[in-house]
Amino acid sequence: MNILVLNAGSSSQKSCLYSLSAAQLPDVPPEPRWEGAIDWTDRPGKARLSVKSSAGKPLEKMLPCEDASNSATRSDITRYLLETLWQGETKTIASPTDIHAVGHRVVHGGQTYSEAVRVNRTVKATIRALIPLAPAHNPANLAGIEIAEALLGPDTPQFAVFDTAFHSHLPKAAAVYPGPYEWLDWGIRRYGFHGISHEYVAYRAAALLGRSLAELKLITCHLGNGCSLAAIRNGRSIDTTMGFTPLEGLMMGSRSGSVDPGILLYLMRDRGISPDELDMMLHQQSGLKGLSGISNDLRTIQKAISERNERAKLAFDVYIHRIRTGIGAMLASLDGLDALIFTAGVGENSAEVRANVCQAFRFLNLELDSQLNCSRPRDLDIATSESQVRILVVQTQEDWQIASTCWRKINQREKYRLGSASAVGNGDVDPLLVK
Repeated sequence: MNILVLNAGSSSQKSCLYSLSAAQLPDVPPEPRWEGAIDWTDRPGKARLSVKSSAGKPLEKMLPCEDASNSATRSDITRYLLETLWQGETKTIASPTDIHAVGHRVVHGGQTYSEAVRVNRTVKATIRALIPLAPAHNPANLAGIEIAEALLGPDTPQFAVFDTAFHSHLPKAAAVYPGPYEWLDWGIRRYGFHGISHEYVAYRAAALLGRSLAELKLITCHLGNGCSLAAIRNGRSIDTTMGFTPLEGLMMGSRSGSVDPGILLYLMRDRGISPDELDMMLHQQSGLKGLSGISNDLRTIQKAISERNERAKLAFDVYIHRIRTGIGAMLASLDGLDALIFTAGVGENSAEVRANVCQAFRFLNLELDSQLNCSRPRDLDIATSESQVRILVVQTQEDWQIASTCWRKINQREKYRLGSASAVGNGDVDPLLVK
């Protein structure tokens, strides 16, 4: 069974193809047969396309992309990327008919979907309706669905795997905001994001520790350009730092994370900042980039710190402080901790971030092995043998989590036909049954 995964972001498009047995999923994620990526921001007026295939030579190409925000331009380049699966030197399959299912990362599923669902017109309409809650992501996710449908035809099953789904069972005390009760009626609540990543690394951590996920208390730290924490107990997310939108919570690459709401009122009333300007300020001009004045990339920040740039040092210190504060909040929700897990671009690659974060929690008898921490660890416990809390670095594999979710949905199809309860919220019929 060949499953194509599309993972669209605001500034990138990642895709891969997995070949899976119909019998069972492997214990360890396999290497994809084909991987493709588009970076819309590599150079002005250009998009960088790269393809790796087990069947042929790698491909690197710069394509004209004068307006990366133009949906037609992005669609054309995404179509070109996917066509390299069955055309040219990176050809991996004979034709589009060799793709048996497609899985899409969709950032926001709102209150409607608590699990992955098969895509139909209703699902697409819901994703479109939720664009105001994830304006940088849901449009790209929806475009990927429509491109795949155009290339592969309407009979190839597609599944939406929602970033919010893993957090859909948050306790009400964690999910509800302390505003007027009407907010809840309007759908204003904590949704949480990065759920695909948090779910994968929790399961992988349990496997690495040789323990049942149901007995573990975990804090997962997804630290990339976007950052979030999750408190996981009995395999479920019970608290998380991102909220109604992916803007809440930790300081990020160019996003502010949580700020005093009074600041926003002040900026609009006293400084004349419009809502659109405020949106740009909070999403693209804040975080590491805003405080340092240099970059949203932590590697660039650390280089500037080595050159004694004071604003870069301030940005790093605030970044670490916010992560530590967030972990403290997650600890209170868990009432204990078995493992602290680092993942995503910064979490997996920055020994300095891990060391600075862990130092604040030595009172928990959490002890980092400095040698292991600096060894470029992957799927490894980097705590000392004496540490009472394990510290793991886990390579997040969102694409594999999406592919394996599609595999499970396809293999559960007969179960659904026999009338088991729907996994979709609000009384919807599971779209897996609708074609």
